Amino acid sequence: MLDINLIRENGDHIKELLARKGWEVDFTPLLNDDKKRKELLLEVEANKAEQNKLSASIPQVKKAGGDINAIFEKVKALKKANEDKENSLKDIEERIQKFIEVLPNTPDEDLLPGGKENNRVIKTFGTKPEFGFKMKDHVELCESLGLIDYKRGAKISGSGTWVYTGIGAQLEWALLNFFVSEHLKDGYTMILPPHLLNYESGYTAGQFPKFSNEVFWLDGIEPHRFMLPTAETALVNLHRNEILSENELPKKYFAYTPCYRLEAGSYRTEERGMIRGYQFNKVEMVQYTTEEGSDVAFEELVNKATSLVNKLGLHFQISKLAAGDCSHSMARTYDVEVWIPSMGIYKEVSSASNGRDYQARRGMIRYRDQKSGKTKYCHTLNASGLATSRLIPAIVEQFQTEDGSVIVPEVLRPFMGGISIIKSKDRK
Repeated sequence: MLDINLIRENGDHIKELLARKGWEVDFTPLLNDDKKRKELLLEVEANKAEQNKLSASIPQVKKAGGDINAIFEKVKALKKANEDKENSLKDIEERIQKFIEVLPNTPDEDLLPGGKENNRVIKTFGTKPEFGFKMKDHVELCESLGLIDYKRGAKISGSGTWVYTGIGAQLEWALLNFFVSEHLKDGYTMILPPHLLNYESGYTAGQFPKFSNEVFWLDGIEPHRFMLPTAETALVNLHRNEILSENELPKKYFAYTPCYRLEAGSYRTEERGMIRGYQFNKVEMVQYTTEEGSDVAFEELVNKATSLVNKLGLHFQISKLAAGDCSHSMARTYDVEVWIPSMGIYKEVSSASNGRDYQARRGMIRYRDQKSGKTKYCHTLNASGLATSRLIPAIVEQFQTEDGSVIVPEVLRPFMGGISIIKSKDRK
């Protein structure tokens, strides 16, 4: 949520920053309501002060034989006036809240305006694999090696789903175990959160109210709950409505969860197989920091995500997203994008993002400054570490051999019982 003080003090600049995200806004109704709110607050406080003054005078007037009924009538009239003003104040505050809560986060000043067309590749790792034979795509490879059963996935669940089988299930689990071991090594605290979340969790993350129709809601249970679209939504709510000590920060968490997304890709060439689905596995990292530690935390998360893909031996790149391609709640995002040879394009396997204090304002996540003793809003950051549904296509395609086998990345072999190559004979 944006700080209304920023809009009061520099509304034109905030408007220009939001326009970089493609968000056109007129702050006039908000500022008019804000002005009315201040006026009403002053009137309510003045009325209360007058009530207190009149009430305090009753003993003296009574002792002097004066008419206290007149005082009672004035106090009664002031109370009634305040009731009306406080009702109006409540209506105005609700309008202000509704106006502000749907605004996106402002992008960082150095981001280019616009959408995907203005994303910029800032670093490339490794070289594109070249094949001296006719390469296969990941769907053909996964089916021929018995790693994935797309047909039975569609049969038991529908399109946009799949079933990991045999060595394929082991490969998926090896990736997750590798990620977990790396994050534990780096001192992150592991969390296994619930997959069913309440509305407040979606609100704090910045997904609600604007994107409340983009998640899977569960019918028939109260309070109303939804299935988490990413573990970030749970992790960023761990300290909702809490005041942390500055010396507790940064807090570093990671969680493994399946992720449930309402929108999945159609079964066309670019979205075939596991590239997009309604459910996929992901390990997510989240940090809570001070404002001063925010940029350092962002670099750490980018480097951690980069390190994981690098250790897998894959060819990939890092892209700095333009303002309009950053998500609603984020001020800054770098995407780690892996090369999918059959498509001839890079696909995102991690987004490292800095939300600054946007989510913390929504969830009242604060810390107490050691020097001043005052409370400040935390900064929250997140990064995939990593999502698997595009890594397996990248692995099987980049590491395929002429006979249709797939070389297992070295870092995964300890988690796969030492298997170094997946051959058609491994099919179960």
